[in-house]
Amino acid sequence: MNFTADAPPGTRPVPNLLAAALALGVHVLFVLMLVFGVSWQTHHPEAVMVDLWETLPDTPPPPARPRPPPPVKAPKPAPVAPTPKPVEKEPPPPKTPDIALEKKKAEAERLKKLQATQAAEEKARAEAAKALREKQQAEQKRQALLRQMEEEDLKQRVAAEAAANEARLARLTEAQAAANKRQAEVASVVGQYRDQISAKVRGNTRLPDNLKGNPEVRCLVKLLPTGEVQSVRVTKSSGNPAYDDAVVRAIEKSSPLPLPTDRDARAAFVPELSFVHRPKE
Repeated sequence: MNFTADAPPGTRPVPNLLAAALALGVHVLFVLMLVFGVSWQTHHPEAVMVDLWETLPDTPPPPARPRPPPPVKAPKPAPVAPTPKPVEKEPPPPKTPDIALEKKKAEAERLKKLQATQAAEEKARAEAAKALREKQQAEQKRQALLRQMEEEDLKQRVAAEAAANEARLARLTEAQAAANKRQAEVASVVGQYRDQISAKVRGNTRLPDNLKGNPEVRCLVKLLPTGEVQSVRVTKSSGNPAYDDAVVRAIEKSSPLPLPTDRDARAAFVPELSFVHRPKE
């Protein structure tokens, strides 16, 4: 705008006011067009939903944002707020292992193995106890069989011993009876030959005249197996020497004395004979 020097002082020319009003109107119109144009091109951001994935999916490239038309050139465009960028989907965070769940699984596995081990041990103990019971029962049966065999064997031995004792006792009784019989026979034979010897000696005895009573004299006579007298010795005197000598001479005169042929009976006379003589017997 130009001011002329010819205008009177204190006044303002009209064209200058009109130009200022036009300029102001143009600026207002430009600002309105700019504001409406930006508002018409601005898009409000859409709501974003985030999905969590175990693995990161392939993210497609974001769609190309349409470029707004170039604004109307203005002398001095007002500053425009920056368009917010679309929110990109963030990849899901890597899935971290649940430590508590892993511990629980490990504990469950450990308990399962422990239960299996305990069940196996219980089964082994049960089988061992069963085997032990069967072994004990077999041992009891064996012991009972052994006791039965021992009892039967003992009964057989007792019966056999009893039978042997009875047979032995019978033999002893028989032998004793035979010995008693034999002894009686020998004693009878000895008695007979003693009487014969006494009779033969009495027949050869010359009694003294002054003999009184029935005195007894004992003599020990040594004999040969043939009955011959080897010697005569008075072992108990009658108190009458004449009578004692008469008996000794009678025994010597009676040699050989009669002896039994039986060997056992002869042993009562040989080698020594205890001879007792009484004049009145």
